[in-house]
Amino acid sequence: MRPFDATGAFRPNEVWVPDQLRRVTVGAAGVTLLSGSFGLGVQIVSTMLLARLLRPGDFGLIAMVTTFSLLLSNFGLNGFTEAIIQKDEINNLLVSNLFWINVGVGLVLSIALAFVGSLLARFYGDRRVAYVAIGMSPTIFIISLSVHHLALLKRAMRFPSVSANDLIARLSSTVVSILLSWRGWGYWALIAGAITLALSQTIGAWSLCRWIPSLPHRTDGTAATARFAMNVYARFSVNYTTRNMDNLLVGWRFNAHALGFYKKAYDLFALPANQLVVSIATVAISALSRLNRDQVRYSRWFLRSLSVLAFVGMGISAVLTLVGKDLIRVLLGPGWDEAGRIFTFFGPGIGVMLIYYTNSWIHLSIGAANRWLRWGLVEVTVTGLLFLGALRWGPAGIAIAWTISFWVLIIPAFWYAGRPIQFSLGPVLNTIWRYVVASFAAACIAAGAVREVFGFMEPSSLSGVLFHFFITSLSFFVLYIGAVILLHGGFEPLRQVAGLLPDMILWTRSVRHRRPVSGGMDDALTEPAGR
Repeated sequence: MRPFDATGAFRPNEVWVPDQLRRVTVGAAGVTLLSGSFGLGVQIVSTMLLARLLRPGDFGLIAMVTTFSLLLSNFGLNGFTEAIIQKDEINNLLVSNLFWINVGVGLVLSIALAFVGSLLARFYGDRRVAYVAIGMSPTIFIISLSVHHLALLKRAMRFPSVSANDLIARLSSTVVSILLSWRGWGYWALIAGAITLALSQTIGAWSLCRWIPSLPHRTDGTAATARFAMNVYARFSVNYTTRNMDNLLVGWRFNAHALGFYKKAYDLFALPANQLVVSIATVAISALSRLNRDQVRYSRWFLRSLSVLAFVGMGISAVLTLVGKDLIRVLLGPGWDEAGRIFTFFGPGIGVMLIYYTNSWIHLSIGAANRWLRWGLVEVTVTGLLFLGALRWGPAGIAIAWTISFWVLIIPAFWYAGRPIQFSLGPVLNTIWRYVVASFAAACIAAGAVREVFGFMEPSSLSGVLFHFFITSLSFFVLYIGAVILLHGGFEPLRQVAGLLPDMILWTRSVRHRRPVSGGMDDALTEPAGR
């Protein structure tokens, strides 16, 4: 893709008719979710192998550093990406200026992480932390080189290309980590995997988006766009602080071994959000940004998306609460039972977490990054207080605090997000409450029925664990779908999900047959071929 024409202007987007926007958006979401599913498979295989090749302490040691390094490496990735996607008009000079700002800051942050490694080693009381910090520091600069190329691809709705690039990078990282772990590299295998991931993503981004930034020039909009990006990154930083305060507290209060168990339980807790909400957030924001001047269509599109997400999310939440220990036993092996125990306290928060994160779609699609930042300060305060109160109960207490935080914050979060556009709280609650009730009722009945039939004994063998996992999951989903149909008085929720599948599949197939427009960029925003 060549994103700019001879005059330096971004190649213009098409003017969308309502049904066309829906189909392209659903198709882009389908491609993203399909790629995410493959990525999930890669992650599961990687987790199963690495958990058997490395010790919990190796994962905990890396988590001690990535708690800080991931915050720094996301500078620009969270901020400039949204600025480029959301802005009405952009040109080569503006994006070039933003590129050099981002790369310059990335270089400074990369050097800073290497230097503060010794301070982190003293804080955690483990000198190996300093070596890990030095090893992870190059990833920050490498990632900064890919931010704007990926953002331009997303603005052009080239999500198949972005998804394929991400999947290839993850495969490369996984192969490197597994091979080096097998050769006995220990935690250095995970560091090498992180560097491979950053390099692969950056090489792929430059290959897919054939754009070389020009030298910095004074141009209108640079300062305003940078301020928007800084607001988004500040909000990300606040959110990141909330999301990683737990690692900091567990690593500081206990040790790398305990943090290794906790981190694996948390990774499974966060996995549905990463696969569903995070993976389609850019698609959703891109679509909502085109509808933010039509409140009726905006509300209808958002609520339908929220309904599908709540249907899937509350089902996942309840079933993982019931079988999470079994899943961790199968994936990681018998030596990780403590992670399974911790996860049972995470489970009830998964569904509400998926719903909660969509409030960011509203903030960003209407350009209210400053309000999103202010809400983040409320979020970090409430969650931090819950963490401190729960620390006395160890990692399991932190997991309980996570779950409580999402249930406490969800209603005020949507109320605050919708105020600038008079998007009321009532329709949101009316959309999700039936799924909450259905999942709770189905989980209670399924758990009671399985215990009544098979007793209270915990399965000990692998075959027993798999049997318990299958019977419990099947019982729950039958009951859950039945309860959803009953509470909705019909099959409408199932029709909504089924109605998305044809557009996802057909758009995914047709994207290979798009005709290039003048200058070489695929016409990613027109009607799919064969329609």
